[in-house]
Amino acid sequence: MPKVLFVLPDGTRTVVDARGGDSVMVTATQNGVSGIVAECGGNASCATCHVWVRDDFVALFDPPGDMEEDLLDLAVSERRAGSRLSCQITVTDEHDGLTVDVPPEQP
Repeated sequence: MPKVLFVLPDGTRTVVDARGGDSVMVTATQNGVSGIVAECGGNASCATCHVWVRDDFVALFDPPGDMEEDLLDLAVSERRAGSRLSCQITVTDEHDGLTVDVPPEQP
């Protein structure tokens, strides 16, 4: 079972066991991780699950699609190279240790 590390704005680290095939957003919300609002429930129609994927993991995922890019442009927190909607990142065994930073504000 892959582990995902969420780093909150205050530096708190929360490690969560993820089920392969679940999104990072589902992993966060089902385990009470603060800061992942997920208002649209993972339908890629808001940006309230914005995270910053750490540099050493970015290449493991396909780049964001056009819709995700548009939504990331609307995110309240700054956009970074590793900015992703956590609902669009599917966790697999190869992502064990995935580390994402949760921005201080979501829309």
